[in-house]
Amino acid sequence: MPPIRPSRRPTRRHVLGASLAAGAALWLPARARAATPATLQLSWLHSVQFGGSYIALDRGYWTGAGLDVALLPGGPNAPVEPPVVAGTALVGISAADYTAAAVQQGAPFRIIGVAMQKNPFAIASLPANPVNTPADLLGKKIGMALANMPVLQALCTINGVDIAGIEVVPTQYDAAPLVQGQVDCLLCWATDLPVAMEVQGVPSVTMLLADFGYAVQSQNYIATEDSLANRRPELVALMRGELRGWTDYQADPAAAADLTLAMFPDAGLDRETQVLQAARQVPLMFSDLTAAHGFGWFTEDTVAANVDTLALLGKPVAPALWDRSILEEVHEKA
Repeated sequence: MPPIRPSRRPTRRHVLGASLAAGAALWLPARARAATPATLQLSWLHSVQFGGSYIALDRGYWTGAGLDVALLPGGPNAPVEPPVVAGTALVGISAADYTAAAVQQGAPFRIIGVAMQKNPFAIASLPANPVNTPADLLGKKIGMALANMPVLQALCTINGVDIAGIEVVPTQYDAAPLVQGQVDCLLCWATDLPVAMEVQGVPSVTMLLADFGYAVQSQNYIATEDSLANRRPELVALMRGELRGWTDYQADPAAAADLTLAMFPDAGLDRETQVLQAARQVPLMFSDLTAAHGFGWFTEDTVAANVDTLALLGKPVAPALWDRSILEEVHEKA
């Protein structure tokens, strides 16, 4: 069997030095410009990972609110945090550990919404030798980037597993080492390597780290304290558009995949992968909490869990990093 390559859209933490895909250009809507420009800085290259934002743009959810939104892709050479600090992006999409690291260096960020209610990090294995719990890692070889050792250590600490009993094998972000038997499992995102395997007919077992106490939020919305103080109407309008776009995405993920392909025909995306990724993303982004309170919601308890896990990663932050006031206004008026 030929090597199984990953989806072309792994997260930026996994691929260092990769070139930007052909379709990763600034997306500007064809409709007339609205009065107030605002940039949403995405965390990675264009794909259905950001399908709710594409729906908001395509269906005029921002222009109808007087906001002219441009979606700027991220990538290995385009980190999220600098444009948000500089004010060239009103909001960025980042993970809590990246945000915590930036705050430690003095960045004036606040997390104003949480798109992924569950962190997408997972352990992927084969059905013949499955990893269903962290304890199953003992005695096994795990393929992963060495930069993610703190993630594995945190998972082991939370679950009382001796990391010394796990053999770490440095690998590229590719499913081939697992399929070819070089390792027993892989540390990856649940929405990419397992999807790449399924598309090529290889079943896998996926264990979400979030189901075993790894509570680092991903795909968070970050803004600066200055924007919260001085650009509040734009933040509310932008987040309200996100709410509407992602609500539509939840109702029809396949339509979000089709829209992504239509908007970025040169990005090297294929429909089967995008549709499957879209479906796999739904249970990560929507939960009992969002059903009760709305898209992007977080509570004191979910913040506390994040603070605890970030401390294990060596990135301590205070609960004040999270600011729910924009969400409260969005959901009150949505």
